[in-house]
Amino acid sequence: MSDLPRKAVVRTAKLAALPLGFAGRTALGLGKRIGGRPAEMIATELQQRTAEQLFATLGQLKGGAMKFGQALSVFESALPEEIAGPYRAALTKLQEAAPPLPSATVHAVLAQRLGEDWRELFAEFDDKPSAAASIGQVHRAVWHDGREVAVKVQYPGAGEALLSDLAQLGRFARLLGPLIPGMDVKPLITELRDRVSEELDYGLEAAAQRTYAAEFADDPDVVVPAVVHQGDEVLVTEWMDGVPLSEVISDGSPEERDRAGQLLARFLFSGTARTGLLHADPHPGNFRLLTGDAPDGPPEEWRLGVLDFGTVDRLPDGLPPTIGTSLRMTLDGQADAVYELLCEEDFIKDSVDLEPDAVLDYLLPIIEPAQAEEFTFTRGWMRTQAARIADPRSPAHQLGKQLNLPPAYLLIHRVTLSTIGVLCQLGATVRLRDELTMWLPGFVQPAPIPAQSVRDTCSGGETDTATGAGAGTGTGPLGGATTDEEDAEETSA
Repeated sequence: MSDLPRKAVVRTAKLAALPLGFAGRTALGLGKRIGGRPAEMIATELQQRTAEQLFATLGQLKGGAMKFGQALSVFESALPEEIAGPYRAALTKLQEAAPPLPSATVHAVLAQRLGEDWRELFAEFDDKPSAAASIGQVHRAVWHDGREVAVKVQYPGAGEALLSDLAQLGRFARLLGPLIPGMDVKPLITELRDRVSEELDYGLEAAAQRTYAAEFADDPDVVVPAVVHQGDEVLVTEWMDGVPLSEVISDGSPEERDRAGQLLARFLFSGTARTGLLHADPHPGNFRLLTGDAPDGPPEEWRLGVLDFGTVDRLPDGLPPTIGTSLRMTLDGQADAVYELLCEEDFIKDSVDLEPDAVLDYLLPIIEPAQAEEFTFTRGWMRTQAARIADPRSPAHQLGKQLNLPPAYLLIHRVTLSTIGVLCQLGATVRLRDELTMWLPGFVQPAPIPAQSVRDTCSGGETDTATGAGAGTGTGPLGGATTDEEDAEETSA
């Protein structure tokens, strides 16, 4: 029934071809350079071929391989332009589409999950998918009551494929380094693997989407489609038209980019505060800009349409106050207080001894967007931060390795970095401080800090990697606290 390549040996061979193919093309490029062709021309040609292979392989396999590609796509703005350029087009494709399943397979799933008379539920059903993603594809249809709907059909064997792909990618994560320079990919793969079971459960997704749709009903800035029907491996929601965020990234005017960026930042912080759920899949394919009745209307009247609630983090009390409190104190230059709070929350292990001022110097450039009334996110700014933290020779890199990210913050960390990556792709000027003031607990009035010596709270000597100091936090170029594979596994456990 499934049209996915499901046998582990077949999928492993395809995935292994990515780094091996890259190595082969590098050797070929060396030969061409010896033959006299310019190095820049050869590098561009090799990178373009690698990008094409990346999309072809991940798109064909769907499952965890494509989910991995989507996660990478939001970080491309952190890569050097000579590397990011050839990959950008191929990775952007992963945000919106993938090779579809045949109609016969889709019909079989619908018959199995909705009943043999499934067509009676629809006045119309388009066999051609309107979108295809990592674990399912979406068909446009008309429900029997006349509503336009989106029918999300899960790929047969998607669960098996997801787990197999991510397990295989994890085994040779180090070999993927040439494809994505400067990024620690193993913790990213580990975290994605931990979320697979929830994303495969359309019942959980429907519940999360209903919560968001109810909270944001009639909201002036955010629109969430209502759930119409939910069954195993099939989810029917109201259809939502709009301009894909990826189109604003590629062709939007400055005003459109700024409005999209402001709405995205607002949704990141307000959504969790209002629903107790963090939408945890912020790649551009999950967002639309709704222009209302006038497609050419002014951007300031646009609303943000949000799709795909398959991956959420449950935070009943909203984002942890520690985030807002530490952010505010860092902006205020309270080095000792910041250090003490990070120790209390286990961001700094007992076995690690750092200078509070050095920690403050490490954090300040990263939180620059929260300092001014408005900040322009650019690829250049993100590349600068990535280079500062990724360079083994820099003090920031050495300090970052000694920091730890508690498991409760892992998904929040990845979502925040991903959103910043999208804002940098947009090149948007955003009043981020306004959103933090309105929605982030602790940012305006920080929680009280116990009056005790910083050194009493966080004492110790040299880093003890056996205890997990610096454990597995590097989910992206700005992840900072990144360590070896064993620590990554410990943090995600």
